[in-house]
Amino acid sequence: MKILKRSLSIILIVAMAAALLTGCGSTSQAPAEKKPAETKPAESQQPAAETAKPQEPAKTEEPAKAETSEKTADPTPVNVGVLKGPTGMGAVKLMDDSESGVYPDYHFTLTAEPTDIVARLTNGELNIGALPTNVASNLYNKTNGAVRVIALNCLGVLCVLENGETVKTPADLKGRTIWCNGQGSNPEYMINYIVRKSGLEPGKDVDIQFGDPGEISAKMLSGEIDLCMLPVPAATAVLVKNQDVRKALDVAEEYEKAAADGSVLTMGCLAARTDFIEDHPEAVAEFVEAYARTIEFVKENPDEAAELVAKYEITGNAQIAKKALPDAGIVCITGEDIRPALEGYLKVMFEANPASIGGAMPGDDFYLPGK
Repeated sequence: MKILKRSLSIILIVAMAAALLTGCGSTSQAPAEKKPAETKPAESQQPAAETAKPQEPAKTEEPAKAETSEKTADPTPVNVGVLKGPTGMGAVKLMDDSESGVYPDYHFTLTAEPTDIVARLTNGELNIGALPTNVASNLYNKTNGAVRVIALNCLGVLCVLENGETVKTPADLKGRTIWCNGQGSNPEYMINYIVRKSGLEPGKDVDIQFGDPGEISAKMLSGEIDLCMLPVPAATAVLVKNQDVRKALDVAEEYEKAAADGSVLTMGCLAARTDFIEDHPEAVAEFVEAYARTIEFVKENPDEAAELVAKYEITGNAQIAKKALPDAGIVCITGEDIRPALEGYLKVMFEANPASIGGAMPGDDFYLPGK
């Protein structure tokens, strides 16, 4: 009987020990089972890549997953339009990351015309679009505040180019024909502004013709025209391809001389639909943060950025892109800094031509965060 009792005691002790060991084992496995679930959203975008390279998770997958999981707490799809110019150049890293799955919820449209982005923002096809600042103001006024500026992304990038040595100041444009891009947007209003500040009248003293950058560049390179105003990088490409062409005027410098109020030529911005901002504030904030990082990347990594600019056919090749990047005026001004950087410029534009910004200065809510 004693032997039986002792045997039962041993059996009970062994059973209890096994139960404890089993419990501890299940606790230690929980984190390992939970970890893939936390990073799955980023991984699910690239199942093939993960299968092909299971041995390199730390090297190739983890950095992307960490950045994506941190910055996509709101998985709302964000449709973004950028222009084939400085705004596109500044966004190339983010565009590339969206393609590779780092930012799977960001979808980009690259176009040459601001009017295309205006139309797509208006009909809701785009949530965010890169626009000339005066066009954003126009759209705000015409839609009763349906868009707001969430970031400034481009300072003055316009150059007057001449195949010759005659133009030293805007007054030297008298009696000349100059070809410009951007009819109805910042370039048109800037050439008119500096011409008028020189005592000349556009259309009377200076013949201003309009075309797209590609057409103007071709005319300049062929010798069909000898005077034009183009933005970077189109201006850079002409200077590289034709050594006889020189930069006659820096329009940003001429603007600052003419304005004489300390304002700067804030050419471009990111504008977002007001309803999208109000419905998805977290997604908008995350996008602005990601956009700011891509601007820093482009500035700090010109060689890699130049390759991406060429990849997206914003310039003819990486060599031109690399030469253009330092002059592209790429910035990312956000939050409370937007209004002081932009409002003075809009006032100058309003005084020059109220219609250029939509007939009135935009309201307080135009400048995100609207303070």
